[in-house]
Amino acid sequence: MLLASLLVLMQANPPAADAATPRPAIGRVRERRRGAGLERRGDRSMAVAGATRMSYGASEAQRILLWPASRTVSASTRPPLAVYVHGGGWQMGNPERVSDKPAFFNGQGWAFASIGYRYLPEAPVETQAADVGAALRHLRSEAAARGYDPDRILLMGHSAGAHLAALAATDPQYAGDAFAAIRGVIPIDGAGYDVPLQMRLAGRFMLQRTYRPAFGDDAARQRALSPMTHVGGRDAPDWLLLFVTARDDARIQSDNLASALASNGARAQSLGVESGNREMRAHMAINVEFGTSGYSANDAVLALMRRIESAQ
Repeated sequence: MLLASLLVLMQANPPAADAATPRPAIGRVRERRRGAGLERRGDRSMAVAGATRMSYGASEAQRILLWPASRTVSASTRPPLAVYVHGGGWQMGNPERVSDKPAFFNGQGWAFASIGYRYLPEAPVETQAADVGAALRHLRSEAAARGYDPDRILLMGHSAGAHLAALAATDPQYAGDAFAAIRGVIPIDGAGYDVPLQMRLAGRFMLQRTYRPAFGDDAARQRALSPMTHVGGRDAPDWLLLFVTARDDARIQSDNLASALASNGARAQSLGVESGNREMRAHMAINVEFGTSGYSANDAVLALMRRIESAQ
């Protein structure tokens, strides 16, 4: 549990490997990570290759990395935009660490953006969710100049970022006039969709180190920051909730949120991703290996993308 908890905070999401390196399946992450030390030393410069940097606020943390769509399209057929929210226990993180996601989405003709946001203790979770919303609004304002569709956005995130993405896609106060543009959501291995439940499910170390600093002890605040609380309102219409099969809290939270969304008219699927790794190594792998060859959720991800592409 100690190793698991520390790894949630680290949110080690390494950058894309060299294009010549074979893309391993999620259960083979150990081979890929033999050179992790070298990757970490160079990850920032590697990850931002091909990206345009934008700011949406005064803080250094309020930055966006945009990888434009690889295809040239007309104004009437602009591609959708995938927006990624990194994890880090609401306390740290790095939007430059995107692994192979830009290549995956660009390869499908999409634009891809990774957004930064402010962290605890400077910014409470409410402010972090507001940063996500502000980044979405900024991205929509740049759509005409950057060549993507401002009204077809896939919002995704990992771990704490999965919580923030789900919150922004269920509670319209954060995204404001960008809310309707969220056509699909992919939360990856989050466990904070029902915060009061997670306060009970989390072990003592995780509770003290991660969840209590983020959500405190006020039950009303915990409910307000729970995506589950807001389901049944103006929910985003299409969801794919990915979780590590062996991770009980993420499975319970993902299943519960998918069921609630489906009961209230959204299209929602929770999908476990198998891994031969230990629990928290898999928590990294499910994110690092997203979209690579052998990733077991690829078909479901691509199906959701096709639905967004056909959305009017």
